Amino acid sequence: MYLISVTKAMMSLGIEDIDTDYNNYKHHTDSYALRYNYERNIKESFSENLLKDFENNLMEQMQEFDPVKEIHGAKSLIQFFRDNSIPFCFATGALPKPAMLKLQQCDIWYDELLLATSMTHESREGFVMDAIERAKTFYNTSAFTNIVSVGDGLWDLKTAQNLSLDFVGIGDKNKEKLIKHGATKCYSDIEGFRKTLF
Repeated sequence: MYLISVTKAMMSLGIEDIDTDYNNYKHHTDSYALRYNYERNIKESFSENLLKDFENNLMEQMQEFDPVKEIHGAKSLIQFFRDNSIPFCFATGALPKPAMLKLQQCDIWYDELLLATSMTHESREGFVMDAIERAKTFYNTSAFTNIVSVGDGLWDLKTAQNLSLDFVGIGDKNKEKLIKHGATKCYSDIEGFRKTLF
């Protein structure tokens, strides 16, 4: 449903010929989807001001659908991190407002200071690096001894590999594909991963 909202939000900006094969995009981010489709339709340079309009349109489109449902175990994992003083950060290809709305709908704790999005970086590598820097600032540390990226998609794994980060795959949907491309730690659900932490 989210990608339908993304498509409709772009249409509301006058972008008509939208490439909806989102899985084959160079970057799996809202900001890249907008710029890519804008430039191939409008044939002029992309204005950063469009991102704010797109973000607001996206928020309107999301209201048309039922609230998103929590990925089982996500809320308890974040609470586990907080209870055990384990630093973490959110890195998402979404824009800030939609990302916060989804977290709110799932009743998952967050702090905007720990939210790295595609508002500032089109590439996943960009906002994952931003997430690491945000976590350093938030937790008042100059470095982390070990950084683990958690995700469910092949692009999440590739990003972790490109940044030389440890990776944990979640879910059975892409498990075989993740393992084929080098993932060594994959769990059927978040609870399975959480049990390995302590």
